[in-house]
Amino acid sequence: MTDLIDRPAVELAAMIRRREVSARELLAASLARIERTNPQLNAIVTLVPEMAETWAAAADERTASGAPLGPLHGLPIAHKDLAMTAGIRTTMGSPLLADFVPTGDDLIVQRLRSAGAITIGKTNVPEFGAGSQTFNPVFGATRNPYDLDKTCGGSSGGAAVALATGMIPIADGSDMGGSLRNPASFCNVVGLRPTAGRVPSWPNSTPWSGLSTSGAMARSVDDLALQMQAIAGPDARVPISLPEPGSIFSELAELDVAGMRVAWTPDLGLPLDQVVRAALADVPDRLETLGCAVTEARPDLADAREIFQVLRAWQFEISEGATYDRGREHMKDTIRWNIEEARRRSLVDHARATAAHAALVERTRSFFDDYDVLALPTSQVAPFDIDLDWPREVDGEPMETYIDWMRSCSDVSTTGCPAISMPAAFTPDGLPIGVQFVGRPGGDVDLLRFARVWERASVESVRRATVVTP
Repeated sequence: MTDLIDRPAVELAAMIRRREVSARELLAASLARIERTNPQLNAIVTLVPEMAETWAAAADERTASGAPLGPLHGLPIAHKDLAMTAGIRTTMGSPLLADFVPTGDDLIVQRLRSAGAITIGKTNVPEFGAGSQTFNPVFGATRNPYDLDKTCGGSSGGAAVALATGMIPIADGSDMGGSLRNPASFCNVVGLRPTAGRVPSWPNSTPWSGLSTSGAMARSVDDLALQMQAIAGPDARVPISLPEPGSIFSELAELDVAGMRVAWTPDLGLPLDQVVRAALADVPDRLETLGCAVTEARPDLADAREIFQVLRAWQFEISEGATYDRGREHMKDTIRWNIEEARRRSLVDHARATAAHAALVERTRSFFDDYDVLALPTSQVAPFDIDLDWPREVDGEPMETYIDWMRSCSDVSTTGCPAISMPAAFTPDGLPIGVQFVGRPGGDVDLLRFARVWERASVESVRRATVVTP
C-alpha cells in the first residue's frame, strides 16, 4: 500500500469516494513514505500522526454514512509552517516561535480541512518565509530530492520536496516573491501563484495588499485544480477577494491552443544563468509545435524591482516589526534588513512606489490585450549549493540583495497576474528547470487549462530524472 501515495490526488479522491481505499489506509501509506524518505530530506518538520489518525477515522465514518464529501476528502496534507494551525506547533522557522502552538487556524487551513483534507503536520520554510532557500535555525535545511547537496528553493520548499517524493499528494503554500514558483521549479512539481485575491488570506495585517498570496502546489495541473476548488473563493473579511467560488476549478474544459498568442521572453531583461538559458532554449519551438503563435516580447516591468523592494519592506515592518523590537538579535540578517529598509524609507518613497505600482499594473493589463500568455523562465538560476544562503551573482552580474536573484518571479508578482511554474527541462546534471506561464488578471482557470496542454505534451521529457529515495 505504500506506493498508493504516488497516485494522482484526483485518482486517490475518486478511490475514496468509491470506497476502494480508506482515508486510514491512505494516511498509513503517507506516514510510511515519510518515515522512509523524510530523514534525509527534512521536508516535514512537525508530524502529528495521532491527530491525523483520529481525523482519518472520522473521515472514514463520514464516507460510510453516505454524507456529502468534500473534494479533498481523505487526502493527507502538510501545511506550510507559516500557516497557523490550531493545536499544532507553528514556528515560522524562528527560534522566537520554536514552541508556539496557535489556538486557531488560518483561513486556508480551515478551507482545506472543511474540504476533507487530513492534516498530518507542517512543512519546512526559511525563517519567517524570507528568501528562496529553505533553511532555518530551528529545523535546519531542506534538501533537493534530485541532489541532496542542492537547495530545494523556498519559501514553500518543504512542501515542494514532500510532493516530489510522494510524502503527500497535495500541498498548500504562499508566494510573495516566488515562494510557490521557485521551489516548484527546483523540485519538478507544479506551483500556482493565483491572481491577487483569488485565494484570500486571513488573519491578514495587510488585507488591501495583493503582493503576497496563498496558493497551491501539486504534482499535476489537475491535482492543483482539485485543491483550488477548496481554497479559492471570496471572504468578506478580505476586501480584495474575488467573487467567483472555488467551484470554477471543478471542471477544466479542454483548451485548443492553436493560434493562441504567446509572448516568450528568454530572460525578462534580467541576468540569467547560462545553464537555465540552454535548458529552456527550445521552449518557443515546443509551444509552436502545440500550435501557439509565439513572439519574443515582454511587458514593461522596468520599475518592478523598486516597487517590490518598497512594498515588501513595508509588509515586513507590519508583520514582523514588533518581533524585531523584542528580539532582533534572534532574527536572520536578511529579515532585519527588510525591516530596517522599511524604517529607512520615507512616506514619499512609499507614495511613489504605490503610484508606480498602479501604472505598472495598467501597462501589464494593456500587454495582455495583445497576448494570451507570457512565457519565461521560472528562476534565473538552477538549484544551487545547499550551503549557499543566496546567490551573490547571476551570469557574472552581482546581486545587491538576497532577493535580486529571484526577480524573474518577484517582478511578475508586482503585476497581480496569475503565474504558474511547470516542469520543463533538466540541466546536464539532472537538476529540474521550470518554465513560468503568466495569464491575464483573473484568468486563473484559463491559465491552468493552458498549462495542462503543456504538461500533457511535455510529460515524457520532464519526468526522466529519478527522485532520490533511501
